[in-house]
Amino acid sequence: MRWAALPPLNALLPFEATVRHASMTAAAQELHVTHGAVSRQVQNLERSLGTSLFERQTRALRPTPQARQLAAVIRDALDQIDAAGQQISHRTPTGPLTLSCEPTLLMRWLIPRLPELAAEVPDAAVHLSAAGGPVSFERDDVDLAIRRDDFLFAEGASRTRLFEERIGPVCRPDLAPPLAAAGCVSQVALLHTATRPEAWDDWRRITGLKAEPASEQTLEHFYLTVQAAAAGVGVAIAPFAVVCDDLARGQLVAPFGFVPDGTSYHLLSRQPPEQDGRVRQLTAWLQAKARELENDSEPA
Repeated sequence: MRWAALPPLNALLPFEATVRHASMTAAAQELHVTHGAVSRQVQNLERSLGTSLFERQTRALRPTPQARQLAAVIRDALDQIDAAGQQISHRTPTGPLTLSCEPTLLMRWLIPRLPELAAEVPDAAVHLSAAGGPVSFERDDVDLAIRRDDFLFAEGASRTRLFEERIGPVCRPDLAPPLAAAGCVSQVALLHTATRPEAWDDWRRITGLKAEPASEQTLEHFYLTVQAAAAGVGVAIAPFAVVCDDLARGQLVAPFGFVPDGTSYHLLSRQPPEQDGRVRQLTAWLQAKARELENDSEPA
């Protein structure tokens, strides 16, 4: 029978948690069992497979490449099991949803709109988590995630497009007239973002305009470069979604407008929105806010 070749199934959860934490102690705490119980299950799995899965050092536990590969497969399988269980369950989902969002977008676009969410969709309680990059709903314990499609999304995740990414230079209002008159960004400090270092190059390529700075400075995140631009330090390249409120308040201006960079933001969820009323309501609200954002970003 084909199932005879399977490793001991009760060892898979302790093993996956140990790989993820690189610690049996942390794995035991997560699973609410003893360190010894985790150790025994990992040893059972190693005996079953006939190979060592960890490099055991004095104060460190390092998973082997084979262990990381197996743990990734286990995580994918758990996500699929969870999704299947959600689909066939007759229980009505309750409680708040956990929404993961890229930090700058969370701080500068989503959080300022939470009072509108509370007023317009009072039944959609949300816990927010700041994170970026690939999403594992089971591992990260999130229900939904907002991500830009600059990497491959996990297979099986439900995907709803929100808005396209539009980028452009922004600066304090008093710095804009000389830039507009010159028709290019010159004789000012260019502000770069370490998390997206190619942003200025993308803008040059898309628009064909020049950017010949007096100096250049790199900050860690978009929210720092935007703050520096508002303080008059220089000119930042920024996504419209991140600066739309600053533009509306007149704290920043965009001398050259905004252009699509070829990427979009999407709402990812464990299951299709129609299978959970809370997810359906939150998805509809986010889509409405995304439409407002895209309408505002279009040239007048």
